[in-house]
Amino acid sequence: MTAHELIENLRSKFGASVKDIFEKSKKRLYVTIEPNDITGFAHFLFRDMGCRFNIATAVDSFDCFEILYHFSRDDSGIVITIRAKLKDKNDPHIDSITPIIKGAEWIEREMHELFGIEFDGHPNMKPLLLADDWPEGVYPLRKDFVPEQRDDRG
Repeated sequence: MTAHELIENLRSKFGASVKDIFEKSKKRLYVTIEPNDITGFAHFLFRDMGCRFNIATAVDSFDCFEILYHFSRDDSGIVITIRAKLKDKNDPHIDSITPIIKGAEWIEREMHELFGIEFDGHPNMKPLLLADDWPEGVYPLRKDFVPEQRDDRG
């Protein structure tokens, strides 16, 4: 399947839910969607199109959080990134894709812990990376994070 065919499949299936498609190269696509459409896109790419879920990443942009869901078509080498922008930085929410793709469980936990993004419907949001005594509501990968000023050197 070519990138053009994949774009046509996405546009045919989702129509106006596809806000933007940027074709960076013949094998690299970025598709911008509304956050409430993520489970439909994830299901379509993973289950219907046979794409592999690679990873997801979060970015603290100045006006929103962006979550980038990276999928690949191994038969063609095409990588599709689904971009969802969470505009409410004070209460960022998006549906979890873990019920569709079990392999997304840990990365969603990581983004929750490091950015404070809530993944609605996630089965297990317990902390994964930070120390047990890490303060609640403090997210170290947000732009507004300020590390404690401590002198632990003795």
